Amino acid sequence: MGFIKKILLPLTDTPCGHASLAAGLAVAGLWQAQLSALITEVDTRDAAPLAGEGLSGAMIEDMMLVCEQQTSHRTTRLRAMLADASGRLAASVPATKLDIVRGRDEELVPSFARLADLTILPHPDRLEDENASDMLHAVLFDSGRPVLIVSRTTPPSIGTRCCIAWNGTVESASALTAALPWLARASAVRVLHAGAYQRRGPNAAEVLPYLALHGITADVSEFAPLNRDVGAGLLEAAGAFGADLLAMGAYSHSRLRELILGGVTRHVLAHAALPVLMAR
Repeated sequence: MGFIKKILLPLTDTPCGHASLAAGLAVAGLWQAQLSALITEVDTRDAAPLAGEGLSGAMIEDMMLVCEQQTSHRTTRLRAMLADASGRLAASVPATKLDIVRGRDEELVPSFARLADLTILPHPDRLEDENASDMLHAVLFDSGRPVLIVSRTTPPSIGTRCCIAWNGTVESASALTAALPWLARASAVRVLHAGAYQRRGPNAAEVLPYLALHGITADVSEFAPLNRDVGAGLLEAAGAFGADLLAMGAYSHSRLRELILGGVTRHVLAHAALPVLMAR
């Protein structure tokens, strides 16, 4: 069974970003892992194509200067935020490093995530940060690594009572594998399933002997959709268990289908009030 030794934490200066930083430091302390913080800066050269939009060279230079100043101020704030939070928890976090890179979040963060055991991201609240959702989906689809999505406020604990959302898919199997280190530490583990959620593959009862081989004791519970919404029923079942971590596969259906018709992943991302470990 693997352990978490390197955690990637992209920094964002929003309330959700502060919650993810606090969670990142807590998780790094729990696993005695390196916390690898990442600041992505806007590349001002991206403004160059605006020359073809009727803007003069002088106007574009002014825009680039303003963008450069805003980027510098943001980086200064994020560095101070990390230093302050790390300083308060220095005794419990073995190592913190910081990388500052220029480019697009959706390209850079998945690349860094490929050499991390876990990436911790803030809740994708578009009212706070329009890029948060895009960054989350880029890491989910392009890194091949698990993602821990932190709730909007700093959770008091993570991983003491764990739920696994199981539907027999490749994605749920990936999430189960990613969750194994957490499950081994948890005081209680429950496998959640529903008839409307199950796909082809092993059923929830078959998960229990697999977990037992890893020394993990768990029980299984069936939940019902809430107001015909499987995602709402899943979150209600996790809440009834008192879970402080929910592990689940992401987008068993295509993202486009879920955007059009709705889906479990989409509902959980929008409404979860607990940390969610997702994998594909």
